[in-house]
Amino acid sequence: MEKTYYPKENDIKQEWVLVDASNQNLGRLATKIASILLGKNQPDFTPGVDTGDYVVVINASQVQVTGKKLDEKFYYHHSNYPSGLKAISLRQQLERHPDRVIEAAVWGMLPHNKFGKQLIKKLKVYPGMEHPHAAQSPKPLE
Repeated sequence: MEKTYYPKENDIKQEWVLVDASNQNLGRLATKIASILLGKNQPDFTPGVDTGDYVVVINASQVQVTGKKLDEKFYYHHSNYPSGLKAISLRQQLERHPDRVIEAAVWGMLPHNKFGKQLIKKLKVYPGMEHPHAAQSPKPLE
């Protein structure tokens, strides 16, 4: 009888991946990033085990969307006060905080539990070309 392989902590090698978001579709980009964070591109992928890589996203302000989503898609948050529901459109969010757009899209594709919170911490998003992770020498995503 064959045993199921379960990767040990010292068997897992996590790399750094650099993703350029300029002129890429938001949803398709988010699925690639979520797959890398979960480790589905690794040969030793095991559900519930953090075998994924770190992801650095640059040019987040240049991400593209199709259709009328720039004006019709809204991000909501509540201040926990009466009538405290606030809404901001995708266009305004891309102008003010483009990193939050990609983080929200990727978070929607990760598990909503402790494991997902652990994975989203491995995502680093920057609106421009500069990032402080040059020492990790991230490999560009092909």
